[in-house]
Amino acid sequence: MVTTAPYGTWPSPVDARTVAAHDGRPSFVGLVGDEVWWTEPRPAEGGRRALVRRRPDGRCDAVLPAPWNVRSRVLEYGGQPWAGTVTARGPLVVFSDFADQRLYAYEPDSGAAPRPLTPLSGTGGGLRWADPVLCPERGEVWCVLEEFTGDRPTEVRRVLAAVPLDGSAAERRASVRELSDDRHRFVTGPRLSPDGRRVAWLAWDHPHMPWDGTLVMLAQVTAEGAFKDVRPVAGALGGSGTPGPGASGESVPQVEWAPDGSLLCASDLGGWWELQRLDLDAADDGGPVRHALCPGRQEEFAGPLWTLGQRWFLPLENGTLAVIHGRGATALGILDPVAGDLVDAAGPWTEWAPSLAAHGSRVFGIAAGPHSSYEIVELDTCTGRARVIARRHVDVVDPAYYPRPVSRTFSGPDGREVHAHIYPPHHPDHSGPEGELPPFVVWAHGGPTSHAPMVLDLEIAYFTSRGIGVAEVNYGGSTGYGRAYRERLRGQWGVVDVEDCAAVARALADEGTADRARLAVRGGSAGGWTTAASLTATDLYACGTISYPVLDLAGWATGETHDFESQYLESLIGPLADVPDRYRDRSPLHRADRITAPFLLLQGLDDVICPPAQCERFLAAVAGRGIPHACLTFPGEGHGFRRADTIVRAVEAELSLYAQTFGFRRDDVPALELHR
Repeated sequence: MVTTAPYGTWPSPVDARTVAAHDGRPSFVGLVGDEVWWTEPRPAEGGRRALVRRRPDGRCDAVLPAPWNVRSRVLEYGGQPWAGTVTARGPLVVFSDFADQRLYAYEPDSGAAPRPLTPLSGTGGGLRWADPVLCPERGEVWCVLEEFTGDRPTEVRRVLAAVPLDGSAAERRASVRELSDDRHRFVTGPRLSPDGRRVAWLAWDHPHMPWDGTLVMLAQVTAEGAFKDVRPVAGALGGSGTPGPGASGESVPQVEWAPDGSLLCASDLGGWWELQRLDLDAADDGGPVRHALCPGRQEEFAGPLWTLGQRWFLPLENGTLAVIHGRGATALGILDPVAGDLVDAAGPWTEWAPSLAAHGSRVFGIAAGPHSSYEIVELDTCTGRARVIARRHVDVVDPAYYPRPVSRTFSGPDGREVHAHIYPPHHPDHSGPEGELPPFVVWAHGGPTSHAPMVLDLEIAYFTSRGIGVAEVNYGGSTGYGRAYRERLRGQWGVVDVEDCAAVARALADEGTADRARLAVRGGSAGGWTTAASLTATDLYACGTISYPVLDLAGWATGETHDFESQYLESLIGPLADVPDRYRDRSPLHRADRITAPFLLLQGLDDVICPPAQCERFLAAVAGRGIPHACLTFPGEGHGFRRADTIVRAVEAELSLYAQTFGFRRDDVPALELHR
């Protein structure tokens, strides 16, 4: 029997502790011999990342106990934090531990404790390592070294480096052998050719982000393991950060060697990230001759390089490629580069993480769908059969409480397309009263050069099962829809994203899907910026939840964030020297007097990307204006929340804000105290 009750008041088994316990997803899948390994979140263990192995009999267990935390801080967002191989003594893994950022070597079957391979440094953020490649024949691990040269977050250099596996560099920085110079600000890990004689990697420089333009670097490897004849062979960094002709470079987010020794890359030169083979032995005025591997498809075969070591494609032994591709959603397919045939794996998955590994004819990845969380999936390329081998989704509540999302395209200003995933309120035993429209919350994703996938998210289910709709908006600037779509945000951050989110909210209200008087907006990081900017630019929303946001553009651009994004605003806003007024006029900090809606501010006190100081200034600007608001801060949390208790408090506080603002009662969460 279906019970009629006001939207927002429905009971639900999806509580905040269930949300917290299942927050996060596995990442960085790889092979150690024929075993599949990966990292996965442990919210109940302080938010650490555990390294997990799947044994031949199917058993899965953590390789290292708490408090070991296999996570790199290179670029602050991290990257591939481990690499493994099999020696005569069994598995050998090299990993980065989050606590001190040292590289450690560990033989889990030996009974010995992990031993450090790299030294500590007291300068700035110290020494950090990512995207390792084991070279046991040389007795080394090659990886990216991020070295701070001063106390400021931008006083840093990055090079490719070789670390001895014997531990001789654990106390001496001088024992680390640098493979590249630091002429480029950013580099990815090395990719060795099958014969070991050549190496490729990616590089880029400020003010570019890797989705603006990168260079494919190539070098010869000498018998001693040194790099010589270093040169760029593809890619382009582009012109200025402002919109217009010449602003765009060529973004290559991944490069790999095929078994036959050819060099493969993903390039957006044609407007989409497409797969190409670079003929290094044939060249024209533009460098090596390029061959498109899957021409004519208006979809992406790669994505934005936010963390080092991401893999959207992987060459296989038989000459085919495993590829993650799609437009909006993604699929895992096997591409025959000779015939151009592409066959996708069948299954319920609509989103594949950019992490692939292969062993013979088997491909391993991480995938999720609208009704399943991220799982470790194996594809047998001989039979075409895909199956879950680890982290199998388990319905912790009755799936009848899961939302029923639909992807839609809306019309934004000037008729431009705006993509969104709509999650209407859904409950198996409750419905809203006749004539009542449900409240809806617009979710603005982070990045902003990123996208919101349509996968099962228990945090969304937490709200939809209580009678609150969710609209995830892939506003202009999002990835997955080609370069032209993501470059709509060039110089327009705080304008296009705000307009597109508002267009979706208004359309839902106009068509009678959402209650116009009960619309909210929320987001974290760049989504927190969009939320705050929306509250200062429009009276459309009744309230908002702002998490670890950018609030002061000028401060963020002049030393208040990490090096990786320290010049991101050159493209998102424009060069500070040229448009200083724009930095002030768009900042929510300087528009605080325009806020009329209640809001909740959530901030980690250890956040070095969007620091607490910005929130403090924003709260000071709001103080005394009579706007109901609350601010919750969380010691030990950085950019994004990982600890179970933090997630519980944040989710329940957000629901309390909506209850108070939208006028319904919830006795199952602590009342959020709003100040004026």
